[in-house]
Amino acid sequence: MLWLMDRAGLKNSNVKHRQFWQQHNKPIELWSAAVIDQKIEYIHNNPVEAGFVSEPEHWKYSSAVDFSGGKGLLEIDIA
Repeated sequence: MLWLMDRAGLKNSNVKHRQFWQQHNKPIELWSAAVIDQKIEYIHNNPVEAGFVSEPEHWKYSSAVDFSGGKGLLEIDIA
């Protein structure tokens, strides 16, 4: 995983070593439960789209496992 942050840091002249967060973002208003669910699904599918895993719940650092009935690394309140 560190290689990803190393690579991102090399692409940015403002970063001396590793870059964890993207420096740009597009805020999205989470105005309904449907929009929140859509964004959670998008985030859960990022490791799949990147080719790291075949299913979102297989990504160790994702809350997708909690949404599929399992227990992830952190306590998640899905209520």
